[in-house]
Amino acid sequence: MNIEEVFAQEYGRAVAVLVRVFGDIDVAEEAVQEAFATAVRKWPETGVPPSPAGWIITTARHAAIDRLRREAARADKHAQAALLHAAEEPTEEGPVRDERLRLIFTCCHPALAPAARVALTLRLLGGLSTPEIARAFLVPEKTMQQRLVRAKAKIRDAGIPYRVPRDADLPDRLKAVLAVLYLIFTEGHAVLRDDLCAEAIRLGRLLAELMPDEPEVWGLLALMQLVHARRDARTTDAGDLVLLPDQDRSRWDAGLVAEGQAIVRQCLRWRRPGPYQIQAAINAVHSEPPTDWDQIVQLYDQLLHFTPTPVVALHRAVAVAEVSGPSAALAIVDGLDLPSYHVFHVVRADLLRRLHRLDEAADAYRRAIELTENSAEEAFLARQLHAARSARGSAPG
Repeated sequence: MNIEEVFAQEYGRAVAVLVRVFGDIDVAEEAVQEAFATAVRKWPETGVPPSPAGWIITTARHAAIDRLRREAARADKHAQAALLHAAEEPTEEGPVRDERLRLIFTCCHPALAPAARVALTLRLLGGLSTPEIARAFLVPEKTMQQRLVRAKAKIRDAGIPYRVPRDADLPDRLKAVLAVLYLIFTEGHAVLRDDLCAEAIRLGRLLAELMPDEPEVWGLLALMQLVHARRDARTTDAGDLVLLPDQDRSRWDAGLVAEGQAIVRQCLRWRRPGPYQIQAAINAVHSEPPTDWDQIVQLYDQLLHFTPTPVVALHRAVAVAEVSGPSAALAIVDGLDLPSYHVFHVVRADLLRRLHRLDEAADAYRRAIELTENSAEEAFLARQLHAARSARGSAPG
């Protein structure tokens, strides 16, 4: 195991333990970063120690104490408080399972803005740098830095507890955690950032390891795996978008597909359905050709029970089109209020095209192009618009 692998596996773990020891996220994060910097200098000569996590945590703890003692000697009350917090803490790694779980729930506390939850989770659990997070979400580095500083200050000043919620509060709080992980994944998927998708899946695996009896955690993991398995088939070598029915399935990641399908089967045995499990089941059906569209409509009916939103209804309409035809689907779509959602216009344009209402289809494609932020998708829609215009021009008058 090299230093990069240790960092990927142990950064969040070490930060979590040091937050418990010192009661301060900044102290913990800076100490762990210093410990890894020391490892970069020493390990090439001494070799990776038998317990890399223990070495990093112990080194970080000593570095933090040395720094805080210097600052406490200058009457820094914050440093004195952190030292007092650490006074009775043992030097061992501590109960790692609980520490990482506590940090996840702290990062995703509802008192924090959603964008801050995402940034903190990637920073503290994923070990991503501020510039990396800023690039991933297409915001200036200074903006992301301010977002992280405000989030940490909010945790400190509002006294947000570093703990797993009580059983009575856990379901609602877990929803926030899952939403953050899924937002990280969907953002990466939308902008074709495979590294961001992979990080969301890694954090999903961690959460499943920490909460093995929560079906929705596993459902989210399976959903991300089944979607990400298609990453290499989503675009051509030239970068052109390829829709699901046209994808070369030999380019799908068979390992991720198999793992996702196995988790879906396990979720069915639990008989505790939820929205992420149902979405995973929909993608599992898509992964078994030929697609059983009747089953997908039934699954969307279940999903609407849990998540009765226009977006879910829109995706259900796509399945309805395959079962009952584009007219039935268009009747559903035209009853939805999603004027600023580009996928709404994409679906509507496709249905209108299939109904040979080409002028209306062209208008819908134009609106979708105006709203999308994905260059590959924009190019695909431009080709669809051109095809609709060409078909309209060649249609008999």
